[in-house]
Amino acid sequence: MRKGIVISGACMAAILCGGAFWHIRRADAVTEPAAASPPVPVVAQKVQVSNEPIILTGIGSVQSYNVVDIHAQVTGTIQKIGFVEGQTLHKGDLVAQLDPRPFQAALQQAEANLARDEAHLTNAQVNLNRFTPLMKQGFASVQQVTDQESQVTQLQASVLADKAAIFNAQTQLSYTTITSPIEGVTGIRRVDIGNIIQPSTSTPIVTITQIQPISVIFTLPQRDIPEIQAAMAKGQLKTIAYDENERTQLDEGSLLLVNNMINQASGTAELKATFPNANRELWPGEFVNVQLVLAEQPDVVSVPLTAVQQGQNSSFVFVLRPDSTVATQTVNVGETLNGRAFINKGLQASDTVVTGGEYLLSNGAKVVSVSPSDPRVQDSSEATAGML
Repeated sequence: MRKGIVISGACMAAILCGGAFWHIRRADAVTEPAAASPPVPVVAQKVQVSNEPIILTGIGSVQSYNVVDIHAQVTGTIQKIGFVEGQTLHKGDLVAQLDPRPFQAALQQAEANLARDEAHLTNAQVNLNRFTPLMKQGFASVQQVTDQESQVTQLQASVLADKAAIFNAQTQLSYTTITSPIEGVTGIRRVDIGNIIQPSTSTPIVTITQIQPISVIFTLPQRDIPEIQAAMAKGQLKTIAYDENERTQLDEGSLLLVNNMINQASGTAELKATFPNANRELWPGEFVNVQLVLAEQPDVVSVPLTAVQQGQNSSFVFVLRPDSTVATQTVNVGETLNGRAFINKGLQASDTVVTGGEYLLSNGAKVVSVSPSDPRVQDSSEATAGML
């Protein structure tokens, strides 16, 4: 019995010691802090302060200054085509050559008639010079002199007519060489060598379109016209042409005019801008977006569009704090241009905002700034995966 009592006491002591050790370890676990979450990798960028343009944007189409359909001015057979389709022709370059022989023959005949009539005129003038003194001496009648003067006058008129015929023949002959009246790009050739063409033919040999410079006609609401006219009074306004997606800048030009009438059906006005089109990125008939720069606004705060997030009631950005945490900041976004958002209210010139990796952030989150190429930066979440 005594041995059983000893064993029972030992077991009870072991149980009490184990319970005390468990309570001590649990207390230590409670007092230890939880493991901190790793900082979120983000791309951060300081806000930009600069003079930004005040811009109006309209949709327009490209139009050539000059478009010429090349027709023949005389009837003839095409002997030669002087261009390749799509080639740029300068003013005076050969477009087509017609058979000149019938017109050369007509010119030679007119020149022969002139030589004949000039010979007759010379002879008639000599006779008149001989009859005039004879009449004064009584050896020639007045009638003879009068008739001779009339013949001289008629031959002088014939000579003038011959010269006019020569000029006309030369003109007709020149029409057999068809040249470009403007500098431009040729289109599709509509007539082949060996065909007989006439001035009355409706089908042109080719159409030449002037490409440089080129114009764009675009529309803006009528409410913008007073502001545009006020800006035009201060000087020439710059225009910028973008492609239909507003991503690629095609050319820079200047505003030429505001049309003198507003379209009452649409409430818009047409504006015409001219572009040098040095790289030929503007093509006749192309639809483009045109930005009209009215003036520059000083000290405008802007951030990349990727920094602006959309909340339930307003837009916001994540601002980087000195302690490497972020805070949400409500902003008022004005215009957006070339991948940047202009902030009217909510940011200071000294602020730094998160432009990448914001999908894993929340207010007060710890972050670490990395380069944009860092693979740890996550720019999408499960909810936005697959969205454009």
